[in-house]
Amino acid sequence: MLTKVIEQSKIDHFTKWFDRADRIVIVSHVAPDGDAIGSSLGLWHFLESQGKTVNVIVPNAFPDFLKWMPGAKDILLYDRYADFADKLINEADIICCLDFNTLKRIDNLAVPVEAASGRKILIDHHLHPDNFCSITISHPEISSTSELVFRLICRMGYFEDITREAAECIYTGMMTDTGGFTYNSNNREIYFIISELLSKGIDKDEIYRKVYNTYSESRLRLMGYVLYSKMRVYKDCNAAMISLTKDEQSKFDYIKGDSEGFVNIPLSIKNVIFSAFLREDTEKKMIKISLRSVGDFPCNKVAAEFFNGGGHLNASGGEFFGTMEEAEKLFEQALEKYRPLLTAKK
Repeated sequence: MLTKVIEQSKIDHFTKWFDRADRIVIVSHVAPDGDAIGSSLGLWHFLESQGKTVNVIVPNAFPDFLKWMPGAKDILLYDRYADFADKLINEADIICCLDFNTLKRIDNLAVPVEAASGRKILIDHHLHPDNFCSITISHPEISSTSELVFRLICRMGYFEDITREAAECIYTGMMTDTGGFTYNSNNREIYFIISELLSKGIDKDEIYRKVYNTYSESRLRLMGYVLYSKMRVYKDCNAAMISLTKDEQSKFDYIKGDSEGFVNIPLSIKNVIFSAFLREDTEKKMIKISLRSVGDFPCNKVAAEFFNGGGHLNASGGEFFGTMEEAEKLFEQALEKYRPLLTAKK
């Protein structure tokens, strides 16, 4: 049995909306990751099974290794089809905001979403959600938004209506947002949910292969390059950093998603408990910051204090507007400030 994490009043409130709604739009954050796509498509499959007209809209493209997911081909990219997306959002009875805590996380999508007259619900697991939805289901203690979507569907009494396709998407979101269940995944209820998803006929081993073992040759060569030439290990701080410029990306025919997971690799080095990956974003002309940690080191605090970001204790991110050299120096300043925590004996 699952703990009733979501308040019953919010379940009842959304159920009333759901019963009356015909047209529903699901939106998620810029540069959608596995949890954004997994939770959105998981909810999309469920809502479609109930006879609703549903559209998933995201700000921009998502990685190729997620495009196998059932329904992925029907996701609408706002940066390509803004006018059509605006119409769908304007006509929606309900707008489901998944896996983001503030409107700025959906980039240009924020304008039509904020202006829309449809009822809005937030389903998310990031800290400090803004108050832009009538129903806010926010639980930072839950490992993924996909898990929250599963819990919501079950609490509404529709577990039997979760299809294999929906289960595949939900499982993918849970798996990717915990690094293959290697962090933020010590709650035993996660594994009860996995067993329930397995009962729907999913092949979790095949899902893992599709997500993690179908990369291009260029990605493998890029990985070798960054590990050999671009990884700095700060032994005195038990930390490591990898950086990647736009020129370096172009040398390896970089496509979206090719550097997915790079930030986790240095954590396999003995004694390294904090890792950073700095990548120059060619579209937004900024440095994208990804941070990971093990144990109780709060990489989300580093993200918030130094890189205008945030996230979870062991997985967070941010951004920096400036040169790569400046971003690297700022990271080293963060290491100095947090040295006592990084070097404290456990």
